[in-house]
Amino acid sequence: MQFDEADTQLLNLLSDNARAPVATLARKLGLARTTVQARLDRLETSGAIAGYTLRLGEVARPRLRATALLSIELRSGPIVLDRLKSLSAVETVHTCSGRFDLIVQLAADSTTALDAALDKIGEAKGVKSSESLIHLSTKLDRPIG
Repeated sequence: MQFDEADTQLLNLLSDNARAPVATLARKLGLARTTVQARLDRLETSGAIAGYTLRLGEVARPRLRATALLSIELRSGPIVLDRLKSLSAVETVHTCSGRFDLIVQLAADSTTALDAALDKIGEAKGVKSSESLIHLSTKLDRPIG
């Protein structure tokens, strides 16, 4: 399924607030409410929208995803976290137990952008080592609740 600019904008609005009323979405998109409802129906039927916490289907997920496992130097957490916050590809950062200190979830529009983000993470002051895992396909994605 191909998405036009209005579909992409609609998905972005739903990503911000999946419970937004159709009338609000229509106003923000500059489209008729019935047009937005028809687009929503089509996106649902195609599998692009899998649920309304907005879980994008594979077809609507063009971004490449990766997980970076980081070992950091003692007491360098705040410095490393500030660096990670400055990288737009970084979506979430978790502390963890085990041989790694941080789990970093990333998303990028191309392998080049993903590679550049991983390089910046590896070069960050306070990062001792990193291991990256590129996500290939999703085999299970359970909704919460």
